[in-house]
Amino acid sequence: MNESLSFLFPVTEDTSSVHRPRIELDQEKVKKGLGQLVLTVVELIRQLLEKQALRRIEGGSLSEQEIEALGLTFLELNQQMIRLKDEFGLTDADLNLDLGPLGKLL
Repeated sequence: MNESLSFLFPVTEDTSSVHRPRIELDQEKVKKGLGQLVLTVVELIRQLLEKQALRRIEGGSLSEQEIEALGLTFLELNQQMIRLKDEFGLTDADLNLDLGPLGKLL
């Protein structure tokens, strides 16, 4: 199994038979790992949208109302991310996945 997914599906060797290694599923680890993966994707998209919004603001293509709405939306999203990270017991560093030779994701 791909080692990058080991936080979701830890594998144990079953030495009593010739069968394949078995996956030990710990409900809490799976829940936290899946939460980590989903929140990482959401954080990546949030950062991309925020950069695009800043470009549009600097380019002058948004009205004052649109800028205000964007600011409130990003503030609400940030608050929701904080709440979800707390619920899953994650930190910002947990969302910055190591992509091996490519470096960190965020």
